[in-house]
Parts: sequence; structure tokens; C-alpha cells
Amino acid sequence: MTRTLKKEGKFNYIEVGEGQPIIVLHGLMGGLSNFNAVTTFFSDKGYKVIIPELPIYSMSLLKTNVKAFAKYLHDFIAFKELDNVVLLGNSLGGHIGLYHTKMFPDKVKALVITGSSGLYESAMGGGYTKRSDYEVIKKKAQEVFYDPAIATKEIVDEVYETVNDRHKLIKTLAIAKSAIRHNMAKDLPKMNTPTCIIWGKNDAVTPPEVADEFNSLLPDSDLFWIDKCGHAAMMEHPETFNQILLDWFKKRNI
Repeated sequence: MTRTLKKEGKFNYIEVGEGQPIIVLHGLMGGLSNFNAVTTFFSDKGYKVIIPELPIYSMSLLKTNVKAFAKYLHDFIAFKELDNVVLLGNSLGGHIGLYHTKMFPDKVKALVITGSSGLYESAMGGGYTKRSDYEVIKKKAQEVFYDPAIATKEIVDEVYETVNDRHKLIKTLAIAKSAIRHNMAKDLPKMNTPTCIIWGKNDAVTPPEVADEFNSLLPDSDLFWIDKCGHAAMMEHPETFNQILLDWFKKRNI
């Protein structure tokens, strides 16, 4: 389903539904459409789902980092006059959600992370020496998923275009370095925000032991596994992902 992108001031975003706000944070090469199933499901269950387009390729190189994106998210929440938001992030989006919560804990009611960077990731910034070879990029895109068929031609084309655009590649490499630099191992034990961790058992980008470490370091977290699932659980097993999260929301009165 194609949704209308709202453009207001410096922000572009999708907004569907009414109720408790869930702000969805996409990954480095993850389109807003990756969360179509999440958006449809939760907007029908009494939640307002908002997906801002993160300025991954439009900020200056000096500001192309996790901390600056977390501040951008803070500006967006203030612009929308929201409070007590749920932040739901995949991959880099999870890292941005975590970092924002570290800086502005009073704004966040709960966190949901899936395949999040912040502790370790098999950096998306590496392995692009053969970036002009479409088949190499296709294989790299397929490795993100347990089922390679999830990497449609549209997804592969988008990754191929990104890594062959010099401007975007430089930003991608800067973000990959920033994700490593902004390691959150020392911050997590001080973060008391309720956190739902949903992880693919076959994630090759952020392996299962990363989820275990997030769960052990965060004081108030619950960890859920999805079998035969890679780095983007909300795309690969949307029904399972949505049900796990809805049950967690009910348990936590969110």
C-alpha cells in the first residue's frame, strides 16, 4: 500500500491512525514501506503510527551520525507536540531510538528494537569494493533476510543505486563508523525505559548474541525470538512480529 508522505517544514513523514503515538524509525537502507504491515495493523488497533523520513543523506557530513539523528528525532517530536511516545526502530533506527531515549528519557514511554545496532553490527558500510557488480549487491541484500526471496528486485535496485551514488556511499560509510563509535554498552544499564526486543534467530547482520546482550544490559526489557528470520523481522514475519508486539503492549498497558 502506498501512503501519502506529508511535508511540513523540514520534516517528511507518514501518519496513520489515532491514539497512542508509535514513531517508527527506519534503517540505513530501509524504506518507509518496510513498515507497511506494522502501520496497517497498529493503526487499526487504536495507535497513531508515524514514520518520519530520517535525513540520512541530506544532513551535512559533520552531522551524519547517530547523535545528530537522535536530536533530529527530538525536534520532530517537539514539532508534532507529542509526549510519551513509543519508539520502534529497526537496525540503525533502533540505535537512533536508543540514543534518543538516553538523551531525552522523559519523552519516551517505551522502546521497541529489532535487529538494532548500538552494540555490534556486521557493518553495512563494508564490502562495497565491487559495488558496480549488480549480482554482488543482490547477494549482499539477500543476506539481510533468512528467505532471500524477500529481497525483491525493487529492494536490490534501491541498494544498488545507493552504493553507486558517491554522495550516498560517503554518508553510508560515515554512518557505519558512527554506529561503531556510539557504542551504548555503558549507557544501557542506566536506561530504565520499558523495552521490547524482537529478534530474528537467523540475523546475520546483528547476530542473536547481540539481542541477548541488549536484554542483559537493559534493566527493564523483554526478549522475543522469531525463528527462520533475518535482520528485518517486521518484513519477513509481519504477522508474528505484530502479534508479539501487541501482546507486549497489553502486558505493559501501553
